[in-house]
Amino acid sequence: MTAPVIRLATPADAYEIAVMSRYLIEIGLRGWSWHPERVVRAIRARDTNVLVTEVEDHLVGFAIMEFGDTKAHLSLFAVKPAHQRCGIGRQMMEWLEEAALAAGIATINLELRTNNFAGRSFYHMLGFKETAYIPGYYRGVETALRMSRDIRRAIPQSGQLTPGRTA
Repeated sequence: MTAPVIRLATPADAYEIAVMSRYLIEIGLRGWSWHPERVVRAIRARDTNVLVTEVEDHLVGFAIMEFGDTKAHLSLFAVKPAHQRCGIGRQMMEWLEEAALAAGIATINLELRTNNFAGRSFYHMLGFKETAYIPGYYRGVETALRMSRDIRRAIPQSGQLTPGRTA
């Protein structure tokens, strides 16, 4: 497999992101919440990063994360099934975490369907903790699980050595 390319989305990516959202995230829910126009608004928003991953010029994953003062909210995150378990999701999350740290963000929050066991496992692997169940979160019908992760990194005090380093 060719190495994945991670980049910020452009409005030209909006339709494909919206379709992926519809068939990978919003499947089974009435209506279409993340339609192309909403994705374009997210791409253009100053406080939002919309990230895409391509393999051989084909969009295989995306993420939409909104930035607040100290918290970020991962609104959408998906990788096409044929490209899951290849490290693409982890690489996208690392990219988003670095962007959040650079923006002074301390915490990333997200919600996912309670029956999304693969997603739960993925986020647990990345260090996210389950914090709440939210009944009716998805169109008043389905319960969501909220997860959160503190992304701040310890900075050694002056004069202290970092493990594995010598003076």
